[in-house]
Amino acid sequence: MSTESTEPLATTAAANRRSVRRLLAVVVGMFGFGFLMVPFYDVICDITGLNGKTRNSVADAAPVRVDASRTVTVEFVASVNADAPWEFRPDVVRLDVHPGQFYQTHFYARNLQDRPLVAQAIPSVAPGLAATYFQKIECFCFNRQAFAAGEGREMPVTFRLDPALPADTRTVTLSYTLFRAEGQGG
Repeated sequence: MSTESTEPLATTAAANRRSVRRLLAVVVGMFGFGFLMVPFYDVICDITGLNGKTRNSVADAAPVRVDASRTVTVEFVASVNADAPWEFRPDVVRLDVHPGQFYQTHFYARNLQDRPLVAQAIPSVAPGLAATYFQKIECFCFNRQAFAAGEGREMPVTFRLDPALPADTRTVTLSYTLFRAEGQGG
């Protein structure tokens, strides 16, 4: 009788161990998937321009046909990350441009602290699909910007809209968020 009663217990214990191993494998797999989603998302956004992320690389400055018959309004927005001690604003909030032609504008940033800080600007374009048509050849967002205590400066952005921008896009917004670069204290 004792042999019959211990076999079901052994079978049940083995089944429980298999279930625990499977659940642990699922937890580890979910953690790994979640961990890899951020870089995977960034790569997809860089490739497709989704979510308004622009490529932080120098655009080809080769001449293209300027579409002088078409005008697109480019709006400029500046924001500061909540814990970043900066004054940050565009010099111009709106500019009418012809696709294919290069334009330059500036953003002003000032370190509001009494010690040196390093800033990094992260660009975004709206509507998101327009990001693939927004080409920058010069931008302060390409590199970190070091500021002395209280220093303020004009920072240039040279850009053009690709003439292949869909005709129904009449307004494009270029937004920058200024962050304190990693490794900066206090």
